[in-house]
Amino acid sequence: MKVTPLEIPEILLIEPKVFGDARGYFVETFQAERYAQAGISERFVQDNLSRSSRGTLRGLHLQHPAGQGKLVYVVEGEVFDVAVDVRAGAPSFGKWAGAHLSARDHRQMYIPPGFAHGFCVKSEYALFAYKCTDLYRAQHEIGVAWNDPSLAIPWPVSQPIISEKDQRHLPLAQIDPARLPKWKG
Repeated sequence: MKVTPLEIPEILLIEPKVFGDARGYFVETFQAERYAQAGISERFVQDNLSRSSRGTLRGLHLQHPAGQGKLVYVVEGEVFDVAVDVRAGAPSFGKWAGAHLSARDHRQMYIPPGFAHGFCVKSEYALFAYKCTDLYRAQHEIGVAWNDPSLAIPWPVSQPIISEKDQRHLPLAQIDPARLPKWKG
């Protein structure tokens, strides 16, 4: 597999090997030893799968203090996937990195704890899978406004379909820094 750090080096783009023939293909979506060699040694404890229609935008979400690292990929369809550094004091605080992920290219993105995550569906629908390093805990959930002008994320849709909860998220500058994860240097 090929592993490439993105603009924020903690965020990794992973291109697993795909073995295809006339019958179809086989791809190993996770193997602990191989991913640990690539720098992803966290233990994953929860897997999630969401199905969303074209134009749906989910995010930007994180948990703190029970932070979740995420290994994300698309089973069907295509998304624009984004991670925002919200670690107070980090040199890349308020910066984002993103990639287009699809079932065709089998690419994955690893987002460590301390980053807000979101994605927007570009295809008719998308099945989006992700492994998490901690359990979902509603009491630790934090959201950042998807359209925060200071982030200037170029989402591929101007009028996304967004949940009521995600519509209420504040811009990063309006979130109390005490609620955010701290950069450990």
